[in-house]
Amino acid sequence: MGAFAVAVQERLRDALDASDRSRRWVTEHRVAGTPVDVAGLDHPRIVLVELEWRRADPADNAAKLFRHLHEGAFEESEAEEPMSPAEIVVCQVFTRYYDLASGGVSSKRKNAEFVGRVAARTHDRFAYHPIEFDLDPPKRGADWPEGWRATADDVGREITERV
Repeated sequence: MGAFAVAVQERLRDALDASDRSRRWVTEHRVAGTPVDVAGLDHPRIVLVELEWRRADPADNAAKLFRHLHEGAFEESEAEEPMSPAEIVVCQVFTRYYDLASGGVSSKRKNAEFVGRVAARTHDRFAYHPIEFDLDPPKRGADWPEGWRATADDVGREITERV
């Protein structure tokens, strides 16, 4: 990840920690070898946050987390400590990269949301929430957009409200 993505990831973690002290919020938490951008742990309902900047296939993130749950990877996790949460909540955060100029969102985002919704309907321990991150991610080396900190803080509050 680039420096901006890391800065947003850390800011989001801090915003989540400030609004939800019931969990331990970390970045780059591994589940079955797969890094998750931000995770809220040490709670019966863990929260996994995937930040989608410019990913070619964002449906893969929701699918792999659901697959790990289905295969029992959370109980036999390669994470720092095994976990057996009562519920896993995945919040997939999409930037405006996935917005279409003509209105609406790209099929890539629609596919990701479809996978998340189907997973949530299929497994009673899995919940899914698509979240807007209201900025255009800069390309590597470009200036960081103004207001990104406030946007990350807003997203943190929204995630806390949903879980």
